[in-house]
Parts: sequence; structure tokens; C-alpha cells
Amino acid sequence: MRYTQSKEQSAEVLRAALGHLGQHDAALNPWSFTVWYEHAAGINARLSRAIEECLRTEPRLGDATIARLYRDHVSEVDEAAMQRVSGEFQRVMSGMAESAARTGDTAGSFGQQLDGLTQALRAEQSPGLGPLLGRVISQATEMKDSADALQQQVLASRQEIERLRQDLSRARDDALIDPLTRVVNRKGFDQKLQAMLDQAPEAGRTHGLVMLDIDRFKSVNDTYGHVMGDRVLQAVAEVLRAAVSDPTHTVARYGGEEFAMLLPQCTLDSATALALTARDRVKAMAVRDRRTQRVMLSVTISAGVTTLHAGDGPSSLIVRADSALYAAKQAGRDRVHNA
Repeated sequence: MRYTQSKEQSAEVLRAALGHLGQHDAALNPWSFTVWYEHAAGINARLSRAIEECLRTEPRLGDATIARLYRDHVSEVDEAAMQRVSGEFQRVMSGMAESAARTGDTAGSFGQQLDGLTQALRAEQSPGLGPLLGRVISQATEMKDSADALQQQVLASRQEIERLRQDLSRARDDALIDPLTRVVNRKGFDQKLQAMLDQAPEAGRTHGLVMLDIDRFKSVNDTYGHVMGDRVLQAVAEVLRAAVSDPTHTVARYGGEEFAMLLPQCTLDSATALALTARDRVKAMAVRDRRTQRVMLSVTISAGVTTLHAGDGPSSLIVRADSALYAAKQAGRDRVHNA
């Protein structure tokens, strides 16, 4: 594990990292956060030496330099660690904003008290004290203005951090989506399958997996071309996505013309019924010429259904569902088999 600091320790490191961030020109993004966090924590000697070398010729490090430092000396950090650094940084910024607000309020209250005292002393015609207290009030006002400016700066930085975190979240989600069909890709399928298996089924429930394959898809590509083949894949994916109403269930493109449905907390009967519904809806689908609206072709799918058995891991569950899918193909296609 790369980052072993406690929450309190990491907060102190992040405060130090914040000081570094403010002294340089690079944007406030997770890569900058991580570079300065590791430098401030003293956990990456190679990085710290590289920073010192860069500072000899570039007193204010810019985006390109930070990106190179991150790539050369930090890039092996995992995403979870990056999220932890960003999250801790945001919490520190939040604390600083609250502290700045309290400081500004205190300065304002102090200034009001001094103003009242000055007026009272002037009414008593105490020579010399008026100008002195006037200077104190001026300094208190400056302190409050500085605290207000700091508060605004910190709030703006927090908003930028939140925007960056949202961008990271979207990028992470996009990395798990198949760009053609807009369903979960193979990487996302693997992650969600493992997450499903890590969760114990509820009483009377199990976890299900449906493997689905477009029948004779090669002939679609050979007859109509790959552009039409892509349209068929998109259309089938849309039908499968529409067939799944439970938000905990997932449709994925497993590879090529093969799709999968992950069905946590289901029964064998409900999983089979869903596979049959998907098969019927795909069979009823017609792919039309976009210019003439003439029906060009229709397609069918075959499906294999299985549910969790004792001792199952990802591989055994997939193998069993694939075997059921193969049996459906061998039996004549456009069928659903379970195992």
C-alpha cells in the first residue's frame, strides 16, 4: 500500500502540499495534488530529487513539468490512492474555508468593538488615544479583508477540486463502457461480476448470469457489411438494456457479438424469464434502411442461463453459462437453455 498515513497525518501532509501548490503555476488537479503530496510526505525520494533539480531552472513549476514529474515518478499509483489523496485534500480545504470564515467574523467583531471604544474615548476627549485606536481599527479591517479574500480563494479552489473529481468519475465510468453499444465493456463486466460474487445472496435468492450471442452474425457482416453489423450490435444492445428493469442488473458486451447479463439477487426462474423476454424482443426487432425505412433484416439470439453454485468463482460461472449457450446453439439457435 503506497499511502500508509493516518487521516490526521495525511491532513498535515496535505496542508504542507497546499503551500507548495500555491507557489507554482501548475493547475490544481489530481496530478499536481499527488506530486506535492508525495513530496511533502517524504515517501518518494526520487520524486523529491527530481523536483529539486527542476526548481534550479524553473522556480515556478508549470503544467508540463508537473505532468512529467507525475509520469516519471508517480504514475504507478493506483486510482484508489489518487481518490484518497483528492478526498483528503478537499476535506482540508473545507476546514481551511471554515477557519477563514471564523477568522473574518472575529476580525469584524473586534473591529466593531474598537470603533465603539474609539467613539467613547473621543467623546471623553482623551487626547492621543483616538489616532492610536484608529490605526488599530484600520489593521483589524485589513485583517478581515485578508481573511475574506482567503475564504473566497479557498471556496473557489474547493469548487475546482469538485469539478475535477467529477471529471475523474466520468472518465472512470467511460473507461468501463463499450463505445459502440454504450453498454458495459469486458473490463466493466469483470469488475461487476466480481463485485456480485463478493456479495452474499439474500435468503431465497441467488446470483444469475446470462450469456447471449447473436445468431449467424458473421453472415450479417458478410452480406450487408460491417457498418450494418455495427448497427445490429447497437440495436441488440438497446433491446437488452430496455429488457432489464432492475437497476442492480447489468448488460455488458462480453466480446464480438456476445453479450451478458449480470443478475444479482435473482432466482433461476426469473433469470430464465428475463432471457426469454430478451430473446423475444430481439426476434421482433427489424433493422431498416435509414433512407427508405425498408426492413433489411431481422436477427435472433441464443442464450445460456446459470445461477451461483457453491464454490463458484468468476471462471466457473462463466464456463457454465457458456456451456448452456453452446447447447442452445446446438439445439437450433433462437433458444434459451439453462444449466
